[in-house]
Amino acid sequence: MRPSILIALVFTLTSWFSGIAQAEQFKPFDQYEVHYVAFNSSFVTPDVASAYDLQRSKYRALVNIAVLKKEGKEKPSVKAMVKGTVKNLIGQSRDLSFTEIREGESIYYIASFRFTDDEMLSFEISAQPDPNKPPYSLTFKQHFYAD
Repeated sequence: MRPSILIALVFTLTSWFSGIAQAEQFKPFDQYEVHYVAFNSSFVTPDVASAYDLQRSKYRALVNIAVLKKEGKEKPSVKAMVKGTVKNLIGQSRDLSFTEIREGESIYYIASFRFTDDEMLSFEISAQPDPNKPPYSLTFKQHFYAD
């Protein structure tokens, strides 16, 4: 399998098995949808991690953001400026550094972050597909466990 297929499979399985996640996690905005998922980096195979320069660790996770434009039945991926922070329960905040990944017509943004076992984290994400309009904001929380 190609790495892109493996990453898509990991994202799908992570969403499916996550206790707080639904099959698809996204927030609709005007003519866009911002899709998001966060998961332990150990779910990524060594080959995929190597192909995308991702660090695997039981104390490291990834957040994936994709912006889709609603165009009838089609929802193509679009380029966006993506920023974010992750915060623990005592208020310690870290900026997320997103890397754009393009595969064919798909565009998504991945950031890596550390966590401690049994940690609840809050995410604040902004995605700006149109530089002439304000960014869209979304927040979500997720519990992480070292595996």
